[in-house]
Amino acid sequence: MPKHIVSGLKYLASIELKKKGLTQQKIADELEIDRSTVSHYLNGRNLSWNSIDVAKTMTQLCPKDFLILTNVLFKNTKKTQKIISICQKKEFEAEILDSCIGCGLCVDLCLMEAVSLESLKANISSIECCGCLICQEGCPTSSIRILEVNNDREYQRS
Repeated sequence: MPKHIVSGLKYLASIELKKKGLTQQKIADELEIDRSTVSHYLNGRNLSWNSIDVAKTMTQLCPKDFLILTNVLFKNTKKTQKIISICQKKEFEAEILDSCIGCGLCVDLCLMEAVSLESLKANISSIECCGCLICQEGCPTSSIRILEVNNDREYQRS
Protein backbone atom coordinates (compact mmCIF):
# COMPACT_ATOMS: atom_id res chain seq x y z
CA MET A 1 0.00 0.00 0.00
CA PRO A 2 2.77 2.57 0.75
CA LYS A 3 4.00 2.38 -2.87
CA HIS A 4 0.46 3.03 -4.06
CA ILE A 5 0.19 6.10 -1.82
CA VAL A 6 3.52 7.36 -3.20
CA SER A 7 2.04 6.92 -6.68
CA GLY A 8 -1.05 8.83 -5.53
CA LEU A 9 1.14 11.72 -4.36
CA LYS A 10 3.06 11.69 -7.65
CA TYR A 11 -0.27 11.72 -9.49
CA LEU A 12 -1.40 14.79 -7.52
CA ALA A 13 1.95 16.50 -8.15
CA SER A 14 1.68 15.71 -11.87
CA ILE A 15 -1.76 17.30 -12.01
CA GLU A 16 -0.50 20.43 -10.22
CA LEU A 17 2.50 20.75 -12.54
CA LYS A 18 0.26 20.27 -15.59
CA LYS A 19 -1.94 23.14 -14.33
CA LYS A 20 1.21 25.28 -14.30
CA GLY A 21 1.72 24.52 -17.99
CA LEU A 22 4.59 22.03 -17.80
CA THR A 23 4.94 19.45 -20.55
CA GLN A 24 4.82 15.75 -19.77
CA GLN A 25 8.59 15.53 -20.18
CA LYS A 26 9.20 18.47 -17.83
CA ILE A 27 6.85 16.90 -15.27
CA ALA A 28 8.70 13.60 -15.61
CA ASP A 29 12.04 15.35 -15.12
CA GLU A 30 10.73 17.31 -12.13
CA LEU A 31 9.36 14.19 -10.40
CA GLU A 32 12.17 11.89 -11.60
CA ILE A 33 9.78 9.42 -13.22
CA ASP A 34 9.26 8.13 -16.76
CA ARG A 35 7.34 10.31 -19.19
CA SER A 36 5.06 7.35 -19.92
CA THR A 37 4.14 7.19 -16.22
CA VAL A 38 3.21 10.89 -16.36
CA SER A 39 1.10 10.16 -19.43
CA HIS A 40 -0.72 7.40 -17.52
CA TYR A 41 -1.31 9.75 -14.58
CA LEU A 42 -2.63 12.58 -16.74
CA ASN A 43 -4.86 10.27 -18.80
CA GLY A 44 -6.25 8.39 -15.80
CA ARG A 45 -4.84 4.98 -16.75
CA ASN A 46 -3.61 2.28 -14.34
CA LEU A 47 -4.40 4.34 -11.26
CA SER A 48 -5.44 3.23 -7.82
CA TRP A 49 -8.20 5.73 -7.03
CA ASN A 50 -8.24 4.64 -3.39
CA SER A 51 -4.55 5.52 -3.12
CA ILE A 52 -5.24 8.88 -4.73
CA ASP A 53 -7.97 9.50 -2.15
CA VAL A 54 -5.51 8.67 0.62
CA ALA A 55 -2.93 11.01 -0.96
CA LYS A 56 -5.53 13.81 -1.20
CA THR A 57 -6.37 13.30 2.45
CA MET A 58 -2.68 13.52 3.32
CA THR A 59 -2.37 16.90 1.59
CA GLN A 60 -5.21 18.18 3.77
CA LEU A 61 -3.53 17.20 7.04
CA CYS A 62 -1.70 19.76 9.12
CA PRO A 63 1.62 20.62 7.43
CA LYS A 64 3.69 18.74 10.02
CA ASP A 65 1.78 15.48 9.57
CA PHE A 66 1.81 15.82 5.77
CA LEU A 67 5.59 16.38 5.85
CA ILE A 68 6.36 13.51 8.21
CA LEU A 69 4.11 11.00 6.44
CA THR A 70 5.49 11.97 3.04
CA ASN A 71 9.05 11.63 4.31
CA VAL A 72 8.31 8.18 5.75
CA LEU A 73 6.73 7.04 2.48
CA PHE A 74 9.41 8.41 0.14
CA LYS A 75 12.40 7.64 2.38
CA ASN A 76 14.20 10.43 0.52
CA THR A 77 14.44 14.01 1.76
CA LYS A 78 14.83 15.62 -1.67
CA LYS A 79 11.80 13.79 -3.10
CA THR A 80 9.81 14.67 0.02
CA GLN A 81 10.73 18.33 -0.41
CA LYS A 82 9.66 18.22 -4.05
CA ILE A 83 6.25 16.67 -3.34
CA ILE A 84 5.55 18.99 -0.40
CA SER A 85 6.52 22.10 -2.37
CA ILE A 86 4.26 21.11 -5.28
CA CYS A 87 1.25 19.85 -3.31
CA GLN A 88 1.26 22.33 -0.39
CA LYS A 89 -1.38 24.97 -1.06
CA LYS A 90 -0.67 27.27 1.88
CA GLU A 91 2.02 29.92 2.17
CA PHE A 92 4.01 30.67 5.31
CA GLU A 93 6.38 33.35 6.50
CA ALA A 94 8.60 33.33 9.55
CA GLU A 95 9.21 35.94 12.16
CA ILE A 96 12.53 35.61 14.02
CA LEU A 97 12.69 37.40 17.34
CA ASP A 98 15.78 39.15 18.67
CA SER A 99 16.04 36.46 21.35
CA CYS A 100 17.46 34.05 18.71
CA ILE A 101 20.90 32.88 19.87
CA GLY A 102 21.93 31.33 16.54
CA CYS A 103 22.33 27.81 18.00
CA GLY A 104 21.41 26.20 14.66
CA LEU A 105 19.02 23.62 16.11
CA CYS A 106 16.29 24.89 13.76
CA VAL A 107 18.61 24.33 10.79
CA ASP A 108 19.13 20.71 11.82
CA LEU A 109 15.41 20.10 12.47
CA CYS A 110 14.06 21.46 9.17
CA LEU A 111 13.31 18.66 6.69
CA MET A 112 12.53 21.23 4.00
CA GLU A 113 15.98 22.86 4.38
CA ALA A 114 14.20 26.21 4.67
CA VAL A 115 16.28 27.43 7.62
CA SER A 116 19.77 28.88 7.50
CA LEU A 117 21.90 30.93 9.85
CA GLU A 118 22.90 34.40 8.76
CA SER A 119 24.99 36.56 11.10
CA LEU A 120 24.24 34.12 13.94
CA LYS A 121 20.50 34.49 13.54
CA ALA A 122 17.98 32.08 12.00
CA ASN A 123 16.65 32.96 8.57
CA ILE A 124 13.69 31.04 7.16
CA SER A 125 12.87 31.03 3.45
CA SER A 126 9.16 31.62 2.90
CA ILE A 127 9.49 29.83 -0.44
CA GLU A 128 10.77 26.62 1.14
CA CYS A 129 8.86 26.72 4.46
CA CYS A 130 5.92 24.30 4.58
CA GLY A 131 4.60 25.53 7.92
CA CYS A 132 5.24 22.30 9.83
CA LEU A 133 6.31 24.23 12.96
CA ILE A 134 9.09 21.73 13.76
CA CYS A 135 11.62 24.58 13.99
CA GLN A 136 9.29 26.68 16.14
CA GLU A 137 8.60 23.78 18.51
CA GLY A 138 12.29 22.89 18.77
CA CYS A 139 13.63 26.40 19.34
CA PRO A 140 15.15 26.55 22.85
CA THR A 141 14.51 30.31 23.13
CA SER A 142 11.04 30.34 21.50
CA SER A 143 12.37 32.85 18.96
CA ILE A 144 10.58 31.51 15.88
CA ARG A 145 7.03 32.33 14.85
CA ILE A 146 5.61 30.72 11.74
CA LEU A 147 2.75 32.70 10.23
CA GLU A 148 0.28 31.48 7.62
CA VAL A 149 -0.14 33.99 4.83
CA ASN A 150 -3.76 34.48 3.78
CA ASN A 151 -4.59 35.38 0.18
CA ASP A 152 -4.86 39.03 1.12
CA ARG A 153 -1.32 38.89 2.61
CA GLU A 154 -2.61 39.11 6.17
CA TYR A 155 -0.90 36.89 8.69
CA GLN A 156 -2.37 34.31 10.98
CA ARG A 157 -0.41 32.68 13.79
CA SER A 158 0.05 28.95 13.32
